[in-house]
Amino acid sequence: MAEPVPSAPSFDLVTMGRIGVDLYPLQSGVPLAEVETFGKFLGGSAANVAVAAARLGRAAAVITRTGDDPFGAFLHRALKEFGVDDRFVTPVGAYPTPVTFCEVFPPDDFPLYFYRRPKAPDMEIRPEELDLAAVRAARIFWITGTGLSEEPSRSATLAAVAARAGAGTTVFDLDWRPMFWTDPGAARPYYAEALRHATVAVGNLDECEIATGVREPAACARALLAAGVELAVVKQGPRGVLAVHRDGSRAEVPPVPVEVVNGLGAGDAFGGALCHGLLSGWDLTTTMRYANAAGALVASRLACSSAMPTGAEVDDLLARATA
Repeated sequence: MAEPVPSAPSFDLVTMGRIGVDLYPLQSGVPLAEVETFGKFLGGSAANVAVAAARLGRAAAVITRTGDDPFGAFLHRALKEFGVDDRFVTPVGAYPTPVTFCEVFPPDDFPLYFYRRPKAPDMEIRPEELDLAAVRAARIFWITGTGLSEEPSRSATLAAVAARAGAGTTVFDLDWRPMFWTDPGAARPYYAEALRHATVAVGNLDECEIATGVREPAACARALLAAGVELAVVKQGPRGVLAVHRDGSRAEVPPVPVEVVNGLGAGDAFGGALCHGLLSGWDLTTTMRYANAAGALVASRLACSSAMPTGAEVDDLLARATA
């Protein structure tokens, strides 16, 4: 990231944050210590959301950093293959590209093991090296709570959302990962600052509690709206999703039932589909149903990025679910 990259044309979606290599066991229900074969996939929430949107036909790019190593080269190639612009993905020579392992115990136990030390390259995104013109030009700009966990990524994330200055839609994925914080108790002020600049907040009940101090779904939505956003999206697990807009509109949508193979990545598919719905101008209920279906499809598959559904696949699942 020695020199700022040239300004980009306007993208439908620009995400900013975590990227890495996911190493997923090809044997379900086997402890990691006993797994013998793994699949290698593009991973990281910001990258996965961009892939999810691209699979739905949106022009997407991601701002992040990798190691200057073979895994970094793999991630560049994977982004391009998925149709995500990688011009804002730059190398860090000092740190290796992170890898993440998971265990797969359907239907609801998928432990994650992050290897991001001594420091992940995506924490080395620097404010002075951002292409703020591209950030401002994006129809939707997406940030994550992980991006606030460490400097200089924290300052870069807050500088980027401040530069938006009301331009387009800015989504804050609350994305709470306590293991990424030196002091998890210090997170809330940074979350509050990001919420002040965001127009949409998305999170599950644990994440909403970190951001707002409350846990009941309707109270979470009210607190997120009071913090500054226009739309609060509260994921409730088996109870589905609650979405409340400042204009008074509201949607509470149940999940789409599927046989779960791997629940990891479902939230990122939800995020990409949420962006697609917002860009399409759909009403809240239609958008939430579509996003739920996209998430359900990924939960029914092993991988994250390569499991992101096409629009035809989402439409087919919704048609079957309502038949």
